[in-house]
Amino acid sequence: MKSLGATATDTFGCPLKQLSINQALAGSDIAVFRKGTSVVRLDQVMTSASDRGFVVGVSAIGGHTRRIHHQHHVTTHDFAENSIYIRDLSEAYKADLSGSFDFLLFEISPAALTRIADGAELFGITSLAAETASKDIVLANLARALIPALEKPEEASALFIDQMTTAIGTYLVQRYGGRSVATPNRSRSLSRSHEHMAKSLLLENLEGDISIEQVAQACNLSRGYFIRAFRETTGMTPYQWLLSQRIDRARTLLRTSNAPLAEVAIACGFADQSHFTRVFASVVGATPGNWRRNV
Repeated sequence: MKSLGATATDTFGCPLKQLSINQALAGSDIAVFRKGTSVVRLDQVMTSASDRGFVVGVSAIGGHTRRIHHQHHVTTHDFAENSIYIRDLSEAYKADLSGSFDFLLFEISPAALTRIADGAELFGITSLAAETASKDIVLANLARALIPALEKPEEASALFIDQMTTAIGTYLVQRYGGRSVATPNRSRSLSRSHEHMAKSLLLENLEGDISIEQVAQACNLSRGYFIRAFRETTGMTPYQWLLSQRIDRARTLLRTSNAPLAEVAIACGFADQSHFTRVFASVVGATPGNWRRNV
C-alpha cells in the first residue's frame, strides 16, 4: 500500500515522512493508533482492498479536508473536531488530503467484530455502517481517554486498555451495527464465588497486567456479561475497582510506614514515582507527599 511517488506509508496509506504523531496500542480485539501531522499540503493516499475488517477514525482537531475518489465520482468532506469516519477495509481507498490532522484510529477485524457483537448480545452483526465526517461526541470522548496511554504506554495497564477498547467496541456495534439494542429485563450481578475469584485475580495482578477476557474466562462468563455484572455488583468497572484498591494500599503504606515514595509506587503497581504521583493526586486531590504530611 503506497501513496503516489512510492513514498513509504503506514498500513492506512499515510506517508510516514509527514507524520509527527505515530503511536499504537494493542487491545484484546481492537488495535489502537494515533496519527497526526502539522503539514498542510499532504500526499494523496491509496490503500488496496484487504480482509482486515474496519477502521474507525476520530478527529481530535478540526481543519482537515479529504477529497475521496469513488468509482464514478468524487466527494469532499471537512473534518471538524469530534467528527468520525468508518471505513470498510475490503474496499479500495483513494483520497486527497489537506490540512493538519490528529486522528485516533481503531482497527477491528471481522472476527473481532463478531466477538464484540456477541458480547453485547447483538448476534449476527458482521459490518459497521459507513460514516464520513459526521460528529459523534460519545465516541470522541471514549477515544480521548486513550490518549494518555498512547503517549505513555509504559504506564498503561493492560486492564485499562482492554476495558476502554471493550467499551468502544460495544458502543460501535450498538450505534453503527444496524441493530436495535434491547433493554435488559433482568438484573445481572456476580455470584459470591465469581466476585471473590474476580477480585482475587485482579489483586494478584495489581499493576493491571491482566485482561478482562482472562478474568471472565476464570469465572466461565463471557467478557461482555462479566463487565456488566461486575459493574452492577461493585458499582465500578474492573479497572476502577482495581485502581481504588491500589490507592487504598498506597494510603495505608503512606500512613503506616516511612517507605520512600518510589517504593510505595512500585508496591502499589505503578510504573514509577512520577506515575504514582499523577494518579494519586488526580484521585485523592493531593500529592502523596503532601497527603502523608497531613495525616
